[in-house]
Amino acid sequence: MEESKKSERLEKLVAVPAKLVDLVDYQEGSVVSRAIINKKTGTVTLFSFDEGQRLSEHTAPYDASVCVLDGEVEIVISGKPFRLQAGEIVILPANQPHAVKAVKKFKMLLIMIRS
Repeated sequence: MEESKKSERLEKLVAVPAKLVDLVDYQEGSVVSRAIINKKTGTVTLFSFDEGQRLSEHTAPYDASVCVLDGEVEIVISGKPFRLQAGEIVILPANQPHAVKAVKKFKMLLIMIRS
C-alpha cells in the first residue's frame, strides 16, 4: 500500500512544473530525503538538512552533483572544504571521500548517474 502511495505522489510530478525547493520540507533535528527519480541508470533525490545535521565521510562509485537550493552547507571532498549557498553546484567525483554538514539548514538536489 505504501509503495502505491509513493508511486502516485511521484506520478504527480511527471510533465508538471514544480519548484524543487518546495518538494521537501525541513524537519527539526533531521535529514529528510525524497527520491524524485530512482532508476538503474541513476537517481535524482531532494534532501533537507536541519542546521548542524550531517552525512559522515563516505564514498560512492559514481560521480554525483550537488545543487544547493536553499541555505548553506559545507561539503568536504578529499579533505578540501567547500562552503556552498543557494544556487551553487559542486561535482562529487566517483570514489573520492566526501562529507556534508549543514552550516545553516539547507536543501539540495543530488543527481547521481550510474555508468
